Amino acid sequence: MTGWRTVDLVVTATIGVVFGVVFWAWGFVFSALTVGGLSPATYLVSGVWLIPAVLAPLLVRRPGAGILAEMVAAIVSALFGSAWGLDVVISGFLQGVGAELVFAATLYRSWRLPVALLAGAGAAIGEFAHDVVVWFPDYPAEFKVALAAWMIVSGMVLAGIGSWALMRAMLPTGVLDGLAAGREQSTS
Repeated sequence: MTGWRTVDLVVTATIGVVFGVVFWAWGFVFSALTVGGLSPATYLVSGVWLIPAVLAPLLVRRPGAGILAEMVAAIVSALFGSAWGLDVVISGFLQGVGAELVFAATLYRSWRLPVALLAGAGAAIGEFAHDVVVWFPDYPAEFKVALAAWMIVSGMVLAGIGSWALMRAMLPTGVLDGLAAGREQSTS
């Protein structure tokens, strides 16, 4: 947590709390999509669960922001009564780690769209690593390959592009001026 300011913690935790409620509600959407049966394509919407792991680091630009935001979101979701119970906390941790590894690979110095895309994919790989072991261990290999593909596409589009676009949309408003993302924008 070296270099973290109070505002960084508050913003990261707030992202986590807000998305924890979103996660809980998104569980109902996901359940509705699986009424006719589960298919790998259903996971095209799973990227919503990965957004905090990408958005928080893009805004506060501190090591660990992706893990912290994703963990807070998972805990809030579990407290609200997630259909998956406390298991969402383990899943959230792995999703946060997946995104965090991408930002760490850039030494926390690149915040461009390609990095956000890769962070979304990294979070999806964390999601897949969890889900394939916990929920789909006996499914056929074809299902698992398709599942991984849909998760990665969703992570890249919804979490990667979505988080980057959200950050870019907030920059002109001045709401990010107190954060690293806003300070970088004002100097460029």
